[in-house]
Amino acid sequence: MVELKTDTSIDAMYETGQVVGRALTAVRKAADIGVSLLELDEVAHDVLRSAGAGSPFLGYRPSFAPTPFPAVLCTSVNDAIVHGIPTNYRLRDGDLLSADFGAELGGWAGDSAISFVVGRPRPDDLRLIETAERALAAGIEAAVVGNRIGDIAHAIGTVCRAAGYGIPDGFGGHGIGRRMHEDPPVPNEGRPGRGLPLRHGMVLAIEPMLIASGADGYHAAADGWTLRTNDGSRAAHAEHTVAITTTGPRVLTAR
Repeated sequence: MVELKTDTSIDAMYETGQVVGRALTAVRKAADIGVSLLELDEVAHDVLRSAGAGSPFLGYRPSFAPTPFPAVLCTSVNDAIVHGIPTNYRLRDGDLLSADFGAELGGWAGDSAISFVVGRPRPDDLRLIETAERALAAGIEAAVVGNRIGDIAHAIGTVCRAAGYGIPDGFGGHGIGRRMHEDPPVPNEGRPGRGLPLRHGMVLAIEPMLIASGADGYHAAADGWTLRTNDGSRAAHAEHTVAITTTGPRVLTAR
């Protein structure tokens, strides 16, 4: 069931989204050579505490997970696509880091992700990240009243495939509201004009995930959470929480 949010509720979700945006900005600023992933998790946790917000990630356990998620931040490095658990790993020059973060405030959730390079970037990594951001922008542009879920999926997939990148099957965006994961699912590839019609008040987390080699294969790491590319190629992830309104898409996690 898809819950349509009122304009007042969307305004409240915007406040949650700004906590998410501040946390990701702080994480990016703190991420440097020699900084551990656990230290970045603590940076994000500090933002939650200062805002009086909670974490929808900490303790979350979907059906595929062997254990509850132990952190407030997902940190996926290099060949990790999503769901990376923060560890004592210390960032190295040239690492590609995807940081995914959520917050709960006033009964509403927000979810967003960024990818960036620590230290000196490889040109191929910059192109991968830029394409993830363009795919996200294309998906947001398609998130308008009168379109369908398939139009968002098609917009994202078209950008990714045209650039020669892979798309991990089975993982994509989702509805969001009082819970982090709600209906409807939002695939990263699909046919235009298909799927659920988009209506004023729907709120979606739109999140393209790209694999640099062009292959789509991935597997779960030993921790049961981190998804890694099968061929060891790098991955990037970009995400925003977006409200669909009669005046156009409203990005609630804008930084």
